[in-house]
Amino acid sequence: MKLLIVDDEELTRTGVISSIDWKELGISEVFQADDGINGLEMARKYQPQIILCDVRMPRMDGITMLERLEPVLPDTIPIFMSGYSDKEYLKAAIKLKAVSYIEKPIKPQEICDAVLEARERYIQKVYSRRGRTLRSMETASRLALALTVPYTSDSNAEKLAQELSLSLTPSTCFTSIIVRLDSALELSREALENIYHALHDYLAHLHMNGIYVAKREQYLVYDIISQSAPSTASLKAIGEFLRSQYQVYGKYMMAAGDTYAGIPRAYQSYTSAVILLQSSYFFPSGSFLTSQALEAPQPSIGKKSLPAESDHIFSELLSSKNAEKTSAFLEQLYNYFYKNHTLLPNQVKDLYYKYFVILENTRKQQLLPDSKEQDTIVSALEKNFTYQELHEELVQKTQQYFNDLKNSIPENSTIFLIKDYISKNYMNETLSVKDISAHVFLSASYVCTFFKNETGQTLNQYLTEYRMEKAKQLLSDPRYKITDISSRVGYSDGNYFGKSFKKYTGVSPSEFRERMI
Repeated sequence: MKLLIVDDEELTRTGVISSIDWKELGISEVFQADDGINGLEMARKYQPQIILCDVRMPRMDGITMLERLEPVLPDTIPIFMSGYSDKEYLKAAIKLKAVSYIEKPIKPQEICDAVLEARERYIQKVYSRRGRTLRSMETASRLALALTVPYTSDSNAEKLAQELSLSLTPSTCFTSIIVRLDSALELSREALENIYHALHDYLAHLHMNGIYVAKREQYLVYDIISQSAPSTASLKAIGEFLRSQYQVYGKYMMAAGDTYAGIPRAYQSYTSAVILLQSSYFFPSGSFLTSQALEAPQPSIGKKSLPAESDHIFSELLSSKNAEKTSAFLEQLYNYFYKNHTLLPNQVKDLYYKYFVILENTRKQQLLPDSKEQDTIVSALEKNFTYQELHEELVQKTQQYFNDLKNSIPENSTIFLIKDYISKNYMNETLSVKDISAHVFLSASYVCTFFKNETGQTLNQYLTEYRMEKAKQLLSDPRYKITDISSRVGYSDGNYFGKSFKKYTGVSPSEFRERMI
């Protein structure tokens, strides 16, 4: 703990400091000031837990100084010193809840006893305040959660609001702001609470209130409560404040719902924010979306329509090895979807899934080796926080394709024939090395040795990997049942498929599906 001594007599200050073993009392730092004004400045700067203060001093007395400090340091414990037995000062000291009033000349033991008592009092105050704060935050969180579901007659929202001493009327306005965090971010509870307290203090200056709840860790829902609808400028300022809080942690998106009056309609603000948040995928990380901003006229430069059967066009451009036209096509694609707020992210991800598959298939057609990327197509789709990142990944893979066309040595024709045969027959449970060797007119033993030397994998390893990757693609599509997928990738025994899949991926097929869908 830190202690501040404020006394206009230097001999008193130095005598007190030198005559007491402060560490034994649990005091790590001792500061000093020569009057009330300097004491006020030192207290604000160093925030001591205990203040040992003379009552009468020039410029500003101790009572006035501590009255001004109480709003800033509400938990700080004062101990008064005075050479005067003044009843009025004693009354003021009692009002400020000083633990002791020590008369001069001072006895070190009296100070030690008073400091120990002050130390215990401070600890009790802090624990009590933390307990009240935690209970208040829990109640606020429960209220915020109640506002994310449709209002019913048995809703406890009004009761929770009363517990928080919120003055609500039918005209009280609610505005939901949802923050979506990158799944890679792991904000501690303490960090989230610090952001909430900072927002709460900021809103107080705007004569507003705020509550929040964390949903599924990745989503933070803030409800801005005000007696009138926030102006566009106020909402923008609140958004900028939240952005300043979250930008130090990494990628995030924010969307503000429309404002509605009355608790029964607060849910509508939340749902409008959810809908708007879907569109945030198509905007840069750190964007703050409002319906007013999206309704404003958007620049039409570069916003061409998406060509029909764009996947076939992309395939033809890759096969024709036309890098320039492919680049132009990708730019047109980006301009069409960037800052779009009419389509859902999954609609665009489905289309990009086709593009990635086309790219991989074209590599095989051109006898190029498989790309060295560790991510599957599904994980590539899921890991990107924004559409911009997803598109950049497609651009990079496409550029890699053209670079490989130019610089790489095509895959051995026999290896290509083997892989092509596997790609067309992997669903056949009886597919064997003998079948593969017969297809390329070589002996089984030679095919095994040749394939291992060329690829670094055995044929069985490659076949298993190919089947597992196909299974992962099928599991990402909810239309296929897990029981049917095993037979689709060459496993008649569902249990054996499950064990093989878990050995390959580290998770069961059902766990993998839960993560993907």
